[in-house]
Amino acid sequence: MAELTEGMEAPVFTATDQDGKQFSLADYGGRRVVLYFYPKDMTPTCTVEACNLRDNFDALKRAGYEVIGLSPDDESSHKRFETKHSLPFRLAADPDKKIINQYGVWGEKNMYGIRRMGLKRTTFLIDEKGVIFKVFRKPKSKVHSEEILAIRS
Repeated sequence: MAELTEGMEAPVFTATDQDGKQFSLADYGGRRVVLYFYPKDMTPTCTVEACNLRDNFDALKRAGYEVIGLSPDDESSHKRFETKHSLPFRLAADPDKKIINQYGVWGEKNMYGIRRMGLKRTTFLIDEKGVIFKVFRKPKSKVHSEEILAIRS
């Protein structure tokens, strides 16, 4: 799949969240969306990123954003992650990596000289019409909300 870039339509998907409820990106039409992809629930960097988004959730809402986190973990893992860290936003499960592949965020990673396949931490900001207006290829987990809030669509 070609890399998704700013100005492209965001691929529409249907997923199941941490409460076992199905939803679609199309359900968010008319609203701006922060769609952030992260590798794994409960891992240190993913937890820092999720907690930064949690701690700034009200500011993101005031700026007009809905937040959706997405990883290859299943619904029960997401539920534990949400509960442990009091996450106020939806976490989408994608264990078969269908959505991850649609968004082109699965690929080779190089960590400490070791190459392996994995999810590349990426965030897409999607406007009210479903168009990607900003892509963060390597978001700064500790200040990711601040990065998002600094963008003007």
